[in-house]
Amino acid sequence: MKALVLMHVENEGPGTLGTFLEEQGSAVTTLHLYRGDRIPAGPRNTDLVVSMGGPMNVYEDEKHPFLREEVRFLRQTVDAGVPLLGICLGAQLVARACGARVYKARVGETGWGTVALTEAGREDPLLRDLPETMPVLQWHEDTFDIPAGGELLARSTVCPHQAFRIKEAWGLQFHVEVDREMLAGWFEGKDEREEILRRCDEMREEFDDGARRLYAALLARARGGQ
Repeated sequence: MKALVLMHVENEGPGTLGTFLEEQGSAVTTLHLYRGDRIPAGPRNTDLVVSMGGPMNVYEDEKHPFLREEVRFLRQTVDAGVPLLGICLGAQLVARACGARVYKARVGETGWGTVALTEAGREDPLLRDLPETMPVLQWHEDTFDIPAGGELLARSTVCPHQAFRIKEAWGLQFHVEVDREMLAGWFEGKDEREEILRRCDEMREEFDDGARRLYAALLARARGGQ
C-alpha cells in the first residue's frame, strides 16, 4: 500500500498516523511542499493521500504558490476515487478543491476540545467505531462550508463544521495525529503549554485509541475495503 503525505510546514507532519501506516507495512512518501517538493501530475500509483495542517490560509496563493497546485491535485484525487484525508488546513484544502467556501470562523479554536458525531458520522466507515463525543486537539481560525454532495460528519459547539466526507475524501478540522512531543513544540513559549501537556497525559490512552481506530478504517479503505 502506497501513501502520499503532503506537508505544508516543518512541524506539522503525519505524527502517529505516519507511524501507524509504517507499522502496517505501508510505503509512505512525504512531500515537503514548503521546501519546493513538486506535487505529482496526478494520483496515479497512489493508494492513499494525506494533506496535513499548517499555519497559512488556503486563500494565500500568492504567498504560498504550492497551495494552488495542491488544490488541483486534491481535486484530481477526489475525482479518481483515491482515499484522501485532510487534517486542519488539509481539510480546508479538500473543501476548496471540491468547490466549497473557506473563510474566517466566527470564533477560532485552540487547545483541547470535543467534537460530536452527527447521524451521518455515526454511520461513516471512518468514524463509526469512535465514541459519539470524543476529545480532539484544535488549532484553527478558519472554517469551511460542506461541499455540494458531501456530508457533515462531526460538529462542535464553537465551530459547527468539524468533519465531512465527499466520495472517498474526508476532511477533519481537528487534529488526531498529534503526540506529546509535537504538542510541546507547537506550544513552546505559550502560557497554555503546561495545561495542554497535562491534559494530553490525562487523556492519552483514550485519544490514541480513537486515532488508531480511525487510522485502521482509513487503511482498510486504501486497501479496497468497504
